[in-house]
Amino acid sequence: MSSRIKAIIFDMDGVLIDAKDWHYEALNKSLAIFGLTISRHEHLVTFDGLSTGQKLNMLSKTYVLPDSLHGFINKMKQQYTMDITHQLCKPVFHHQYALSKFKEEGYGLAVASNSIRNTVKTMMEKSCLIEYLDFYLSNQDVKQGKPDPEIYNLAISKLGLKPQECVIIEDNENGLRAANASGAHVLKVETIHDVTYDNIKSFIMEAECNA
Repeated sequence: MSSRIKAIIFDMDGVLIDAKDWHYEALNKSLAIFGLTISRHEHLVTFDGLSTGQKLNMLSKTYVLPDSLHGFINKMKQQYTMDITHQLCKPVFHHQYALSKFKEEGYGLAVASNSIRNTVKTMMEKSCLIEYLDFYLSNQDVKQGKPDPEIYNLAISKLGLKPQECVIIEDNENGLRAANASGAHVLKVETIHDVTYDNIKSFIMEAECNA
């Protein structure tokens, strides 16, 4: 492949999986055990794209939420997320088409998510996308989650490429900060419906023309 861009790295939630509401509902269900809730607006504006651990650390500064409860709440949140995932996560044709086409064309493909490893694995399996990926990374593979660029730096390194040879697809502010800090080309999408072969291919062609 003669293309200057050789790989595409996808965020997962809000990019390949329409899971923003799943994480919101699972976290609130876990917090409700202790009489706490967060609004949907607060989740989207403040917490979108952060790991559960990061969210709980921020909540402890805002609410009377003892650090000693973080482990239990996190465990419950992951269980609730899995319950919802098994109910709702399913293949999306335009994603399968896009990833299969890029795979055929020789692009490296990876997922770099702020979710835990088991969540990434389960969602990629249930969406039937895992077969197209070279690898996937979770927040358990790095010391610093997004908005720190560590996970994207690691993905680029594992692909054996330079940042300018990669496109990162992101949807939220924290993820975009991490992606931009990595030095890769960054395609911002609003919803999972924007993640199509044509949209990504057009972005790649434009990025290569401007290189």
